[in-house]
Amino acid sequence: MVDRDLILAKAGSVKRRLDRIIEKRGNDLTLFLKDLDRQEIILFNLQMAIQECIDMASHIISEEGWGVPGSTNEMFYLLEENSYLERDLTERMVRSVGFRNLMVHGYVKIEMEEVYHIAQKDIHDLDKYLSAVFSKLGLKAKA
Repeated sequence: MVDRDLILAKAGSVKRRLDRIIEKRGNDLTLFLKDLDRQEIILFNLQMAIQECIDMASHIISEEGWGVPGSTNEMFYLLEENSYLERDLTERMVRSVGFRNLMVHGYVKIEMEEVYHIAQKDIHDLDKYLSAVFSKLGLKAKA
């Protein structure tokens, strides 16, 4: 059985990290590109928020007994197959995981312009993920 308290705790952590990103992102790309502290705060909180979403998916899959996913990406496809996520959101979460992997493993240099764009627009995908999971589990978001 899915531990709703665990899901709520992880969702609360995601929300706090998204709030921190919103607080630090600013609305001027030029200033963002000159501010290493701001960049690192956003990268760290983005990485941790995505990881919390991954952890939520892992917990749900484990507790529902859907087997062992072959990859992190597969977790989100399993959620889609079991009516937790719509296809578009699944693909957005898979892209989020890909970006997280770039941050964590350093496969390529992270372009700060892309980070700025993510902080401005794409972080809302994580909110949508939380809403989808909450909806499927019958949970209410805390204000």
